[in-house]
Amino acid sequence: MPSEPTTYPDSRFPAEVIHHATWLYHVFSLSLRDIELILAERGVVVSHESIR
Repeated sequence: MPSEPTTYPDSRFPAEVIHHATWLYHVFSLSLRDIELILAERGVVVSHESIR
């Protein structure tokens, strides 16, 4: 049975971006501002407050 893709209905970002930010935060123990900079390098403009 295929699982439903994860969605975040109140978010303006795609689920892939949210998953990647969460992965960076937990795996590498980065700060929210570090994640903001990494995502900015990849063309995703997001504030550290949005990540929180």
